[in-house]
Amino acid sequence: LPNSGPPTLYTYPENWRAFKALIAAQYSGARLRVLSSPPHFSFGHTNRSPQFLKKFPLGKVPAFEGDDGFCVFESNAIAYYVSTEELRGSTPEAAAAVLQWVNFADSDVVPPASTWVFPTLGILHYNKQATEVAKEEVRKVLGVLDGHLRTRTFLVGERVSLADISLVCALLWLYKQVLDPAFRGPFGNVTRWFLTCLNQPQFKAVLGEVQLCQRMAQFDAKKFAESQARKDKDKEPAKKGEKGEKEPPKKEKPPRKEEKRPQPEEELDECEQVLAAEPKAKDPFAHLPKSPFVLDEFKRKYSNEDTLSVALPHFWEHFDREGWSLWYCQYRYPEELSQTFMSCNLITGMFQRLDKLRKNAFASVVLFGKDHDSSISGVWVMRGQELAFTLCPDWQVDYESYTWRKLDPDSAECRTLVTEYFMWEGEFRHVGKPFNQGKIFK
Repeated sequence: LPNSGPPTLYTYPENWRAFKALIAAQYSGARLRVLSSPPHFSFGHTNRSPQFLKKFPLGKVPAFEGDDGFCVFESNAIAYYVSTEELRGSTPEAAAAVLQWVNFADSDVVPPASTWVFPTLGILHYNKQATEVAKEEVRKVLGVLDGHLRTRTFLVGERVSLADISLVCALLWLYKQVLDPAFRGPFGNVTRWFLTCLNQPQFKAVLGEVQLCQRMAQFDAKKFAESQARKDKDKEPAKKGEKGEKEPPKKEKPPRKEEKRPQPEEELDECEQVLAAEPKAKDPFAHLPKSPFVLDEFKRKYSNEDTLSVALPHFWEHFDREGWSLWYCQYRYPEELSQTFMSCNLITGMFQRLDKLRKNAFASVVLFGKDHDSSISGVWVMRGQELAFTLCPDWQVDYESYTWRKLDPDSAECRTLVTEYFMWEGEFRHVGKPFNQGKIFK
């Protein structure tokens, strides 16, 4: 796992622990490359390889590797490292208060939340006594938070800090699965704070639109049976044919859940395995309002009719400046470009890895020059006002290799760039090299 690129975060999709670092990076501007899916990272395989374990001996994710080789695991440490002084607490008192709430999240929120929520996800067997105790502990911690937030917008100071980021992530599954309106009703200050944080652009960029629970989820026996079968198969791949062999491990589960608080924390690895095995279908653009600009209509015009006389007029007539944005990009390392066919493969590879972005983006990326003297640049149309790549870890593999500049749709420069790049014709004065060939992402 050589790290020849920007700072890298290894994780699996939808890992709530990794969210802490990703949200902190949104505030600090830290550039993170996220490797969370094959072929770059396969949870349960990559993190058990000798190369990974040499850097991260426990094999835990998230794990962070800097471009200078600095390695650190544990989500709180990673979030701290990519944060700003303001997020960490700019005075000794503020820093201590932030650390207090970060530890509170891990020691007082995560264990009872795991005991209560994991059975609803089919990760652990349901134990009534343990669940009732967990519910009371959740009530207790929510009461503590509610009292603290009665006169505060955020946990420490007047702005978001790592305290807010850590606690929101720790409470995420509770609010999504079991904190129905009746249960969360007495803790209005907590819910107000929780929604305030979720509505910050930096949180939305990572979490998207979070739907609060309307009906308390219950134990999912079917999912539990499936996850147990999957776990048993992983543990003993050579011999698993007799039905009776699976009964003893199942019966061992409830007594383990009755143990004291550290036990749910130990089960988090099982949570990771189940969540990583079930791909999520969250729409990264779900938090954006509907837009009147229909990208597919423009794509049809661009593909089937004349670009200058039909497609471009249609684009500018219908382009929604509020719901969409235009970006100019340049490849950062032109000195590394050698053969032009290899440079084209670079563009094509990026497009292939962004396949699920096609409904919300369009681009024309052009190779200029010749062998050993070339450059790559392009114009992108994207849903929203921020770079769409940040909305999904799987889209972040390549974009760090480019510089990005947002274009003003009303400027003459933007009109010229759009016309030249969409038509593959023009002076391209800003480039200084002749047009070689182009690629369209649509």
